[in-house]
Amino acid sequence: MADIAILETRERVLAGILLTGAAYLLFSTQDASIKLLVVGMSVWQIMFFRSITILGACAAIGGRRLFANTMRSPIVRPMLVRSAFTLAAWLCYYNAARSLQLAELTTVYYAAPIIVTVLSVAMLGEKVPMLRWLAVLVGFAGVFVACDPTHLGLSVPVLLVLAAAFLWGIAIVLLRRTALAERSMIQLLLNNFYFLLFSAVPALHWWHTPNPQQLLMLGSVGALGGLAQYLLFEGMKRTPASVLAPLEYTSLLWAFALGFTIWGDVPRREVFLGAALIIAAGLLIVGTEHFRKRL
Repeated sequence: MADIAILETRERVLAGILLTGAAYLLFSTQDASIKLLVVGMSVWQIMFFRSITILGACAAIGGRRLFANTMRSPIVRPMLVRSAFTLAAWLCYYNAARSLQLAELTTVYYAAPIIVTVLSVAMLGEKVPMLRWLAVLVGFAGVFVACDPTHLGLSVPVLLVLAAAFLWGIAIVLLRRTALAERSMIQLLLNNFYFLLFSAVPALHWWHTPNPQQLLMLGSVGALGGLAQYLLFEGMKRTPASVLAPLEYTSLLWAFALGFTIWGDVPRREVFLGAALIIAAGLLIVGTEHFRKRL
């Protein structure tokens, strides 16, 4: 009986890792689409359209019952706080993106998984083994090598990215709390309802009428973002935040792959070395969790 329980726990954790890894792939694809869109419209308008798309999908899937259950949910207020932190992180990140290169932006931002691991201990009381700390540091070392940020200083854009990393770290830890308390569809609906409220007035103020191609891309951003959020919520239900933190480094690999596919960016030699370290960090965290549960 105990062996069955251990096996189920291990499979649950590994499922959470796979779901979260898929979520970061979708988030990276969404970011590539947003990078194409921000040339012609504001981040506020993109967020507004994304929220409308996701809420429409929630209505189609869950109907009135989903909205009624959401109104009675105990996480209505906690999700408001978490959504505010997520929104602040997003705004800091994309405002900094106007002044920094992608490599610089990504390197500074990927302090976030370390922040998540630290906060998971301070706020959630999770126990983090030494090997897991090592995986986080190896992953960050991989990002550092890949992006070669030695020339960066403490400019305003850099401080904005550091702020985004810290705010996103808090949002992820808060997500771990709400993920355990409510269904993923309710979290998805609440998260995007608050985003819609936050973005409506600024979106109308800086409105740019999208052409058919932009409308198609806005729809894809909504679909990618909604599915990615759902998978992230489901992953958080199954796995501690400190276990999932290093998986965020895989977004860098997807970012470079999408950069090459869409814009023809060719990674430098350092990128491949950094990628190897990032993959090693991911394998280390998965392997550590596998053998720890087995023992």
